Amino acid sequence: MDTKKYISPGGWFSLQYPAAWSEFEDEPGSFLFYDPEKWSGNFRISAYKDRSSSYAEDVMTDELRRSDQVKPVRVGRWNCAYSCETFMEGNEAYTTHFWVTGMGNVAVECSFTVRKGTSVEIAEQIIASLDIRGDKRYPTEYIPLRVLEINEINQAYDWTSSLIKKTLKKDFTASERDLPHMQTLIDEGKLGRQHEEWQALGLTFGVLLVNEMDGMDWMTVVDGRKEYPALRFADTDLVVCPMNLFADRISRDERCDLRKEFERIKTEVEKRL
Repeated sequence: MDTKKYISPGGWFSLQYPAAWSEFEDEPGSFLFYDPEKWSGNFRISAYKDRSSSYAEDVMTDELRRSDQVKPVRVGRWNCAYSCETFMEGNEAYTTHFWVTGMGNVAVECSFTVRKGTSVEIAEQIIASLDIRGDKRYPTEYIPLRVLEINEINQAYDWTSSLIKKTLKKDFTASERDLPHMQTLIDEGKLGRQHEEWQALGLTFGVLLVNEMDGMDWMTVVDGRKEYPALRFADTDLVVCPMNLFADRISRDERCDLRKEFERIKTEVEKRL
């Protein structure tokens, strides 16, 4: 099975999930994955942290004591407390399977909701891939864009496009022809000194790059405790971090030339074609 890697915000845990699946918005603290094209079940995972080094073991013990229906199982290298419940939705019966596991001071709860009688093998493969990261050091990692960063990009885009429409009376489509409008915001002082405003402009510039340069895609960068959206061209070493592309220059009182930056990145892309 082809998989993609997911690292939770804050780096508490990572896992591998099917390449055809995507992450979707869920309740705070819970992360939801499923195949949007051919639904085969909803997989959710939540993690909880405590000061006690025996927290995960204590949570599993409490779960096993909760009911005779909760059974100890082994999934990959993980000891889990497992249970399930079946419910009706319309005329269809569904089963939600639950696993509680973890390590040290991190407890993890996973659930997989499928049509009744459907195999849970996919969910077990995801759980088997689970890694409680703790304080271990990892190299810089590039993973598919998470919902957290998608929302950040969307908010930045909405703010920038609204500012252009309000101040310049221009529609914004995040294409190359919009570069002069973005430059006007800078040259006419429509942006202040707030770091967040320049980060929003940079992320919107990133959307423009994705639209104009085939092979340029968003991803999430996890570098120690730093996590942020970035652009990577195909599987090359060309990585652009638009969030701080202009914010850092403004903090150094350097001029931002969006056309020059666009052409520089375009040249770098062409070198790798």
